[in-house]
Amino acid sequence: SFEGTPGQAPNGWRGAAGHWVLAEAPDAARGPTALLQDGAADPWTVLLRDGAYTGDLTVSVRFKPVSGKEDASGGIAFRAQDAENYLLVRANALEGNLRLYSVTGGRRETLASAEVEPPALGAWHVLEVALQGNEAACSLDGRPTLRHVLEGNVWPSGRVGLWTKADSRTAFDDVLILRLK
Repeated sequence: SFEGTPGQAPNGWRGAAGHWVLAEAPDAARGPTALLQDGAADPWTVLLRDGAYTGDLTVSVRFKPVSGKEDASGGIAFRAQDAENYLLVRANALEGNLRLYSVTGGRRETLASAEVEPPALGAWHVLEVALQGNEAACSLDGRPTLRHVLEGNVWPSGRVGLWTKADSRTAFDDVLILRLK
């Protein structure tokens, strides 16, 4: 699902921070490479796909938390206006939770949270968010976990992206974006 040269950022994706590169990944579903974020991010980093999406959609990604002492997480940014304004669902292997956030002006606000079986380090997991109107339904490894009605400053359209925090070293593969209408 990522095209480009190993050791460089994938074609069609843009980020302002972190170190996003295509890396060898023999266990990737779409191999032989996966996208790896392996640089410290202060406090987090987002990589956005070119092109905006409007209306209802479902976004899923396979992610593998590789390591991290402060944080070991992976997330999907959606309805992103830029690297400082977006909605986010993320799973954290160290905290054992799935959270939905709004990031506005670079400030993160928790919209909803659920305890989950912590995603195992070194294993692939599937994170998904489905948007219908102003409702976001989030799941981890096929188990529905969060449903939340988005209120207030919700952008009607935007880009899709991938996200990590702090010292997370996380691999991403098999990004699927399905428009529902």
